[in-house]
Amino acid sequence: MMRRRTFFGCTCLLATGVGTARGQHAEFGYAGAKGPAHWGGMSEHWSTCSTGRNQSPVDLTRLVDANLATIEFDYRTFGADIINNGHTVQVNYQPGSTMRVDGRTFKLLQFHFHSPSEHHIDGRDVPLEAHLVHQDEHGNLAVVGVLFEARTPNDLINLLWASMPAGANQRRMLGNNISAMGLLPANRSYFRYSGSLTTPPCSEGVLWLVMKEPLTVSSEQIQTFERALGFANNRPIQPANARALLNARGR
Repeated sequence: MMRRRTFFGCTCLLATGVGTARGQHAEFGYAGAKGPAHWGGMSEHWSTCSTGRNQSPVDLTRLVDANLATIEFDYRTFGADIINNGHTVQVNYQPGSTMRVDGRTFKLLQFHFHSPSEHHIDGRDVPLEAHLVHQDEHGNLAVVGVLFEARTPNDLINLLWASMPAGANQRRMLGNNISAMGLLPANRSYFRYSGSLTTPPCSEGVLWLVMKEPLTVSSEQIQTFERALGFANNRPIQPANARALLNARGR
């Protein structure tokens, strides 16, 4: 079972019994002795980061064509707060927005960003990736991944970055109401696979839906995010092992 805990102004999803909030977010990093290669040995609750067979992110290649269900998005427009939690920049979403796929309804909890992208497509990454984190009534997680190429500015990113805290463990209220619909491409075709959280505890059983069509951001917007964090916050690509990486056929 999954539940939410709030700390450092950040609503994060933790497995029951994972440990203290401080241990969850104060210890891991993206380089050196606290980097991804060491996550599995930093806590007994994080061993899946090393031993898991269905870890994320992956390189979306050698895909299997499949008739995938249409995703139905119902994201409302809300005021929200934006947090720099020292590991990413995250927007906590108010209740009332949903994503529906395969007859299952998932509530949108938050979205956050990684630079460069965590997922690759045919061995290629892009400068930015958004993760929209959802949870159903049974605690199951589904994450929608959206890739951003460096070309033209993104209007929603402009609104977010205008209020983005420049330092770790800081929160600000966004100056304008926003809708997460601004993070979705017009073409909702997607890749699908079973994976994990990309940060400790690396819990598996996460439904990943990665949009095939990228959005765009400007070089300046990418640089603003990189300055706010001060480091790359992408977990390296994980082995696909025996998993089927599915490609929406005919879309």
